[in-house]
Amino acid sequence: MKQNDKVMCMLEERQKKDIRNINKAIGEFRKNFQKPETRHEFDLSHPQALKKDAPARLSDSDPRCAVSGSQKFMGEDLNYAQRMIFQKEQLREWSLQQQRDWKNALADKKFSDDLYDKNRIELDRKAMELQRTDEEMRRAVCAVTKDFNRAQAAELAERKKLEKCQTMKDDMAEICSLLQGDLLSENPEQAASSFGRHRVMTDRWKGMNRDQLMAIHYSQQQQILEKLRLKEEEHQRNAEWDRQHIQAARAQLLLERHQQRQNQECRRALDSVNAVLSQEQKSKNMYLKEEAYSNFPTAQYYAQFNTTSR
Repeated sequence: MKQNDKVMCMLEERQKKDIRNINKAIGEFRKNFQKPETRHEFDLSHPQALKKDAPARLSDSDPRCAVSGSQKFMGEDLNYAQRMIFQKEQLREWSLQQQRDWKNALADKKFSDDLYDKNRIELDRKAMELQRTDEEMRRAVCAVTKDFNRAQAAELAERKKLEKCQTMKDDMAEICSLLQGDLLSENPEQAASSFGRHRVMTDRWKGMNRDQLMAIHYSQQQQILEKLRLKEEEHQRNAEWDRQHIQAARAQLLLERHQQRQNQECRRALDSVNAVLSQEQKSKNMYLKEEAYSNFPTAQYYAQFNTTSR
């Protein structure tokens, strides 16, 4: 299992290295052949578009000049020769640059493939060596285990044979002992214990006599009577507790009724006092209203206010 784990670890490491190399090659290819500035839509999202934007008119050969602006007329292409030379030079430079990039990419790919092949061959060789070593170790272990099992089987067969002979001797001795002993002869004295006559040896005891059975029956009857007496006493105690609980509940009920009557009397007295106070308050309010209606303002009262305003 350890050897298999080593092989699996090596295979996993090789797979991880292959994935890493493939991802690296993909990244290099994107870096060299899929640059952002080579895309068709790069001008739409150029981060330096505003800084690199040209003015409204650079020269007479500016292609942005419209016809309605009267800044450029048909047939006035004066920079045609220079423009064509510049375009050819630019195309040549682009072609050479692409060829160099392509050659570099092919060289990198060839180097990575060679390195991958070397690593794979080395890993395969190590895996084969480990597998061969593992097979040799397994063959050696199997041979040792086979010899050990053969010796164990021979020893076990010999031990079983000896145990069988010893078992047969022990069985014969036990049969003779039982036939000559007190167990099959049912001797009642064989159950007597050395700790006293009231104790017996259970493996030799043949049962109780009639007097012992009668004593046990009498003891059981006494226990039944004692249990009935205890049940009757418990029943009487429970009845007494129930009676006391009923009396306590009745006393509690009477006390609650007396408290309710007292509360009702107090409420009636309070209602009568509130009614008297309410009547007195109403009489006082009526008196104040009558006093207010009887004291009308006079001319001297208004004259006093006019003098103050002046």
